[in-house]
This record gives sequence, C-alpha cells and structure tokens, in this order.
Amino acid sequence: MMPLTEIDRLKQTVSEGWDSPIADDVAAQWGYPAGTAKWWRSSASHVFVLPEHGRRRYLRFVPDSCRGPKSLAAVAELMARLSDGGSAVVRPVAAESGALTVTVPTGLGAVHAMVVEPAPGAGHDVGELTASQAWQWGRALARLHRDAAGFAAGLPESFGELPSVGSLFADDAELVEATALLADVMRELPRCRDRWGVVHGDFELDNMAWEADGPIAYDFDEAALSWYAADIAYAVRDLTDHTGRPAPVHRARFDAFLDGYRSVRPFDDEDWGRLPLFAGLHAAASLVRITRALGEPAPQEPDWLGELRDDLTDMARAHRQLAIDVGRHGVRGRTRGAPRR
Repeated sequence: MMPLTEIDRLKQTVSEGWDSPIADDVAAQWGYPAGTAKWWRSSASHVFVLPEHGRRRYLRFVPDSCRGPKSLAAVAELMARLSDGGSAVVRPVAAESGALTVTVPTGLGAVHAMVVEPAPGAGHDVGELTASQAWQWGRALARLHRDAAGFAAGLPESFGELPSVGSLFADDAELVEATALLADVMRELPRCRDRWGVVHGDFELDNMAWEADGPIAYDFDEAALSWYAADIAYAVRDLTDHTGRPAPVHRARFDAFLDGYRSVRPFDDEDWGRLPLFAGLHAAASLVRITRALGEPAPQEPDWLGELRDDLTDMARAHRQLAIDVGRHGVRGRTRGAPRR
C-alpha cells in the first residue's frame, strides 16, 4: 500500500468532477484528452476510470518513490502472457508508443503507469458465494499458477517485509518472537517446482468479476514469486478463523475452493498443513506494509484520511494478533501435514 501522505497528495489534485491534472498527464499517453480520467480509488496504486466505447478501462499508476518501473513492467508482461494464453485475467492495453507501461513526469513527480481492460461480470460477496462458485474460484487460481509457470523476470519474492519487523516493532517482543519463529519455519520450506512459482498475491473475491464460466481476475499489484499454498492462504483469508484454519461457517466453501484447485493442480496434505503458517506470515508482512503506509499523522488531516487511518490501525491490530496466534499455537509442529477434512 502507498503511504497515506502519498494518497493525500494525489487526492488534493482531484476536482469535484473527479478528474486530476496528474491523471490527465498520464492518460494522454494512451490518447485520452484532459478531463477523461476519473478518480476511482487509491491503495497500492492510484486507479482512474477511462470511458471506452460505452465501457470502462482502468488507468493505474504509482509514484516512482513507491515502486520502480521494472516491477510494473513485469506485472504487465505477466498479465499479457496469461491473457494471450487464454487465462481468465484482464489484459493490459498498449500506450500510443506501443509499450504496456510508461513512465510519465507529472506535477507530483515521475509515475509508472499502465491501462487495463475491464473485467466483465459482477462481483460476489463471501456470504453469497455458493459452493459451486467457490469451486470455480479455486480452479481459476490453480489455472493461473499452472499457466504462469516459468515466468519470473522482474517479480519480487514474497515476504520481503519480514526482516523489518525487528526494527519496526522493537518494543513488541511478543510480535518479534512470533515473526522470528514463522520466518525460521518458512526458510526450511522446499522451493520445488510443484510448490513454488508465480503467484497472484491477492486472489480474493474483491479482485475478480464473475461470468457463467467463473471469475476473471484483475489487480496484479502483489504478483510475486512464492509458494502456491501461500497464495491460497491469502486468497481464502475471509473463509478462515484467527489461526488461519477454515471457519466453521465457511467450511463448505473452503473445501469447495480446495477441490476446485485440486481439479487442476496438486494440493496435498503437506500443503494443507502449511496454510496456518502462511496466514501468519502474510499477517506479519501486511502489518509492516500498513505501518509504513500509516506513517506519522499530519497536524490537520481531512476527515476521510483520518477515517482511513483508523480503519488501517484496526486492521494492523488484527494482523498483529494473527501473527502472534499462529506462532503461539506451535506452527512448527503443524506444518508437516494435516487431514484434508
């Protein structure tokens, strides 16, 4: 996630009509006139909506201070490769220069940008998800893992935030100890081809739209190299409890998701047993990202920014507790296998 101060800097340029001169400079690289791009949201990147023959495209850009051009180019190349291969993902749109990503100087500094096609279909809330849809969801993630195999150029490895926990939370001995345990176990995990490769990084329901054949994925901001089981653990976090295990109310959906995944790729008892570990690792990594994004509040912040800060602070507390709970419950002994049901 971008720092809240960076989000606020861009937001201050957004007019009552939701356009921005910063977005105008970027959208011009795709031939859109000033005033066309309308602000949608800002999180890991700034997102603006672009009209295109009665439908939407999405302009996404991130400041150079937050992300380098090679990282974004790798994401665009991955999405193009998957789309060309028939995977159900949105496709990046080439700029007028022919490039999938461009670097644009703006009044707020250089930004790196891409445009993506829309994902047709409707979103689904976890509470309304059927077992059949959960099965399609799991199958879609497995297909992405399968189809992205071998692509690695420019993508980071996941959990790179963990070394910062000791210094960032030096006064929180309980968290530091739990994270160190989780990281120790992680370092012992195999990186064989069947378990490690390209992952989406945030394959949750909010990042896909549904048609009859299943979901179409977008928002590849967190694409990385990681364990496939880690991608699953993050995708299904709304289906799990405080230890990363399936919550009773969502058990049928959880099982259907894994059945759908197994219809395309293997996912054995050893992978199943590591889901709590990855839930804890994701919690620790997310805590670092949120803490960095929060930074120090300004003396006078707009109401919307204060509300966002409060929401993220609550989220940070939940992530901290999850990392501690997983470490406290003896994750080392639980990563060697577990029953599927």
